[in-house]
Amino acid sequence: MQLYTRTGDKGQTSVIGGRVDKDDKRVEAYGTLDEVNCFVGQAIAEMDHERFADLVKELENIQHELFDCGGDLSNVSKKRRCKLQSESVHALEEKIDRLTKEAPPLEKFILPGGMKASASIHIARTVARRAERCVVSLSKTDEDFPFVTLQYINRLSDYFFALARVINHRSNVRDVEYLRSANVFSADTVQKNNEK
Repeated sequence: MQLYTRTGDKGQTSVIGGRVDKDDKRVEAYGTLDEVNCFVGQAIAEMDHERFADLVKELENIQHELFDCGGDLSNVSKKRRCKLQSESVHALEEKIDRLTKEAPPLEKFILPGGMKASASIHIARTVARRAERCVVSLSKTDEDFPFVTLQYINRLSDYFFALARVINHRSNVRDVEYLRSANVFSADTVQKNNEK
Protein backbone atom coordinates (compact mmCIF):
# COMPACT_ATOMS: atom_id res chain seq x y z
CA MET A 1 0.00 0.00 0.00
CA GLN A 2 1.34 3.42 -0.96
CA LEU A 3 0.69 6.05 1.72
CA TYR A 4 1.25 9.14 -0.38
CA THR A 5 -1.00 9.99 -3.33
CA ARG A 6 0.12 13.51 -4.31
CA THR A 7 -3.57 14.44 -4.67
CA GLY A 8 -3.30 16.90 -1.78
CA ASP A 9 -0.30 18.78 -3.06
CA LYS A 10 -2.42 21.80 -4.03
CA GLY A 11 -4.07 22.13 -0.63
CA GLN A 12 -7.20 20.05 -1.10
CA THR A 13 -8.32 16.72 0.35
CA SER A 14 -11.01 14.16 -0.38
CA VAL A 15 -14.10 13.81 1.78
CA ILE A 16 -16.98 11.41 1.28
CA GLY A 17 -18.81 12.84 -1.71
CA GLY A 18 -16.37 15.53 -2.82
CA ARG A 19 -13.21 17.52 -2.22
CA VAL A 20 -12.56 20.48 0.08
CA ASP A 21 -9.68 22.73 1.03
CA LYS A 22 -7.47 21.37 3.79
CA ASP A 23 -8.24 24.39 5.98
CA ASP A 24 -12.00 23.86 5.60
CA LYS A 25 -14.00 23.88 8.86
CA ARG A 26 -15.00 20.29 8.18
CA VAL A 27 -11.39 19.11 7.98
CA GLU A 28 -10.50 21.08 11.11
CA ALA A 29 -13.38 19.43 12.99
CA TYR A 30 -12.67 15.82 12.12
CA GLY A 31 -8.91 16.41 12.33
CA THR A 32 -9.31 17.65 15.90
CA LEU A 33 -11.33 14.55 16.74
CA ASP A 34 -8.45 12.48 15.40
CA GLU A 35 -6.19 14.35 17.81
CA VAL A 36 -8.55 13.44 20.69
CA ASN A 37 -8.41 9.81 19.59
CA CYS A 38 -4.60 9.83 19.68
CA PHE A 39 -4.52 11.06 23.27
CA VAL A 40 -7.04 8.38 24.21
CA GLY A 41 -4.71 5.82 22.65
CA GLN A 42 -1.80 7.27 24.62
CA ALA A 43 -3.78 6.99 27.86
CA ILE A 44 -4.65 3.35 27.12
CA ALA A 45 -0.94 2.62 26.56
CA GLU A 46 -0.16 4.18 29.95
CA MET A 47 -2.79 2.22 31.88
CA ASP A 48 -2.35 -1.03 33.79
CA HIS A 49 -4.61 -3.27 31.71
CA GLU A 50 -5.43 -5.53 34.65
CA ARG A 51 -6.33 -2.85 37.18
CA PHE A 52 -8.18 -0.74 34.61
CA ALA A 53 -9.59 -3.50 32.37
CA ASP A 54 -13.11 -2.02 32.44
CA LEU A 55 -11.86 1.49 31.63
CA VAL A 56 -9.57 0.28 28.83
CA LYS A 57 -12.55 -1.48 27.25
CA GLU A 58 -14.63 1.72 27.51
CA LEU A 59 -11.86 3.82 25.99
CA GLU A 60 -11.34 1.44 23.09
CA ASN A 61 -15.07 1.64 22.36
CA ILE A 62 -14.83 5.44 22.47
CA GLN A 63 -11.99 5.29 19.95
CA HIS A 64 -14.33 3.48 17.55
CA GLU A 65 -17.06 6.05 18.20
CA LEU A 66 -14.61 8.86 17.52
CA PHE A 67 -13.90 7.27 14.14
CA ASP A 68 -17.68 7.17 13.59
CA CYS A 69 -17.89 10.88 14.42
CA GLY A 70 -15.04 11.68 12.06
CA GLY A 71 -16.67 9.68 9.29
CA ASP A 72 -20.00 11.43 9.82
CA LEU A 73 -18.35 14.86 9.74
CA SER A 74 -16.34 14.04 6.60
CA ASN A 75 -19.45 12.98 4.67
CA VAL A 76 -20.86 15.60 2.29
CA SER A 77 -22.77 13.22 0.01
CA LYS A 78 -26.50 13.76 -0.50
CA LYS A 79 -27.26 10.23 0.72
CA ARG A 80 -25.25 10.39 3.91
CA ARG A 81 -26.19 8.27 6.89
CA CYS A 82 -24.76 8.75 10.36
CA LYS A 83 -22.87 5.92 11.99
CA LEU A 84 -23.08 7.51 15.43
CA GLN A 85 -26.51 7.23 17.06
CA SER A 86 -28.12 8.80 20.14
CA GLU A 87 -27.61 5.55 22.07
CA SER A 88 -23.91 6.43 22.29
CA VAL A 89 -24.77 9.75 23.95
CA HIS A 90 -27.01 8.05 26.53
CA ALA A 91 -24.33 5.43 27.21
CA LEU A 92 -21.79 8.19 27.90
CA GLU A 93 -24.18 9.85 30.35
CA GLU A 94 -24.56 6.57 32.25
CA LYS A 95 -20.78 6.16 32.38
CA ILE A 96 -20.35 9.74 33.66
CA ASP A 97 -22.85 9.13 36.46
CA ARG A 98 -21.13 5.87 37.43
CA LEU A 99 -17.64 7.38 37.46
CA THR A 100 -18.81 10.44 39.40
CA LYS A 101 -20.11 8.16 42.15
CA GLU A 102 -16.84 6.23 42.29
CA ALA A 103 -14.55 9.26 42.72
CA PRO A 104 -14.37 11.20 46.00
CA PRO A 105 -16.73 14.19 46.39
CA LEU A 106 -15.53 17.30 44.61
CA GLU A 107 -16.08 20.92 45.66
CA LYS A 108 -13.26 22.88 44.00
CA PHE A 109 -11.50 23.04 40.66
CA ILE A 110 -8.59 20.62 40.40
CA LEU A 111 -5.26 20.79 38.60
CA PRO A 112 -4.89 18.44 35.61
CA GLY A 113 -2.39 15.73 36.43
CA GLY A 114 -1.73 12.83 38.73
CA MET A 115 -1.04 9.51 37.03
CA LYS A 116 0.33 9.63 33.47
CA ALA A 117 -2.88 8.14 32.08
CA SER A 118 -4.95 10.67 34.01
CA ALA A 119 -2.85 13.53 32.63
CA SER A 120 -3.31 12.19 29.08
CA ILE A 121 -7.07 11.98 29.60
CA HIS A 122 -7.09 15.59 30.80
CA ILE A 123 -5.35 16.55 27.55
CA ALA A 124 -7.97 14.55 25.62
CA ARG A 125 -10.64 16.47 27.57
CA THR A 126 -9.31 19.88 26.56
CA VAL A 127 -8.83 18.83 22.94
CA ALA A 128 -12.40 17.49 22.96
CA ARG A 129 -13.55 20.96 24.05
CA ARG A 130 -11.63 22.45 21.12
CA ALA A 131 -13.21 19.87 18.83
CA GLU A 132 -16.61 20.91 20.15
CA ARG A 133 -15.90 24.52 19.22
CA CYS A 134 -14.84 23.40 15.73
CA VAL A 135 -17.99 21.32 15.34
CA VAL A 136 -20.20 24.22 16.45
CA SER A 137 -18.61 26.41 13.75
CA LEU A 138 -19.19 23.70 11.15
CA SER A 139 -22.81 23.22 12.22
CA LYS A 140 -23.56 26.83 11.27
CA THR A 141 -22.69 26.19 7.62
CA ASP A 142 -24.01 22.63 7.13
CA GLU A 143 -27.75 22.32 6.48
CA ASP A 144 -27.77 18.56 7.18
CA PHE A 145 -25.43 18.64 10.15
CA PRO A 146 -25.56 15.50 12.35
CA PHE A 147 -26.29 17.16 15.72
CA VAL A 148 -25.87 13.88 17.59
CA THR A 149 -22.14 14.35 16.93
CA LEU A 150 -22.19 17.65 18.78
CA GLN A 151 -24.09 16.11 21.70
CA TYR A 152 -21.63 13.24 21.87
CA ILE A 153 -18.53 15.46 21.90
CA ASN A 154 -20.09 17.67 24.57
CA ARG A 155 -20.65 14.65 26.86
CA LEU A 156 -17.24 13.21 25.97
CA SER A 157 -15.28 15.99 27.66
CA ASP A 158 -17.37 15.51 30.83
CA TYR A 159 -16.68 11.78 30.65
CA PHE A 160 -12.94 12.43 30.36
CA PHE A 161 -13.01 14.67 33.44
CA ALA A 162 -14.79 12.01 35.51
CA LEU A 163 -12.50 9.30 34.12
CA ALA A 164 -9.28 11.17 34.94
CA ARG A 165 -10.43 11.48 38.55
CA VAL A 166 -11.25 7.77 38.80
CA ILE A 167 -7.86 6.77 37.37
CA ASN A 168 -6.18 8.80 40.09
CA HIS A 169 -8.56 7.53 42.78
CA ARG A 170 -7.98 3.86 41.91
CA SER A 171 -4.23 4.55 41.95
CA ASN A 172 -4.43 6.22 45.39
CA VAL A 173 -3.27 9.51 43.91
CA ARG A 174 -5.05 12.54 45.31
CA ASP A 175 -6.38 15.24 42.96
CA VAL A 176 -4.73 18.58 43.73
CA GLU A 177 -7.25 21.35 44.33
CA TYR A 178 -6.67 24.72 42.69
CA LEU A 179 -5.52 26.90 45.62
CA ARG A 180 -7.62 29.96 44.81
CA SER A 181 -10.75 28.08 43.78
CA ALA A 182 -14.08 28.87 45.35
CA ASN A 183 -16.41 25.98 46.15
CA VAL A 184 -17.75 25.71 42.60
CA PHE A 185 -19.29 22.28 43.05
CA SER A 186 -21.86 22.70 45.80
CA ALA A 187 -22.35 20.02 48.41
CA ASP A 188 -25.99 19.71 47.28
CA THR A 189 -24.90 18.99 43.71
CA VAL A 190 -22.35 16.42 44.85
CA GLN A 191 -24.95 14.77 47.11
CA LYS A 192 -27.52 14.58 44.32
CA ASN A 193 -24.99 13.04 41.94
CA ASN A 194 -24.01 10.45 44.52
CA GLU A 195 -27.65 9.53 45.13
CA LYS A 196 -28.45 8.82 41.46
